[in-house]
Amino acid sequence: MSSESTEVWTGWYRDRRGAEAIVITADGGHVTVRVRGIEYTGAGFAALTAAGEGGEVLTGCVLEWDLPLPVVAGGTTQEATLGCLLTLGERADLSLTLHYGGTAFEAVVAGGDFEGALARLRGQLPEGADFGRRVLSAV
Repeated sequence: MSSESTEVWTGWYRDRRGAEAIVITADGGHVTVRVRGIEYTGAGFAALTAAGEGGEVLTGCVLEWDLPLPVVAGGTTQEATLGCLLTLGERADLSLTLHYGGTAFEAVVAGGDFEGALARLRGQLPEGADFGRRVLSAV
């Protein structure tokens, strides 16, 4: 996947005031999400700040979304889904759950390190299995 590729995922934003549907856009260099009319952007999920709003940090909330992430094992590609749950507060906590082959593989990391969490998931896959595509490294 080139750095010019853009991925779009739908999900949910939740905080004390309630929940709303969101659209997350990731393009290899930035992640963007619009919450209650304010666009937040950053180099990764743990560093989302308001664009044009004095740089207010997105915090005190939970972002949740799913994305397709096929797994290749033995030359066969199987559909899988990566469930993502990001809690933004005093620190960012990221929980990833890969639903593949009737099993849920989980990785939880502090600091919102998406690549680190993916590496933990990859290490749990059966021998010879790997992700069938790259998930943007910027997220």
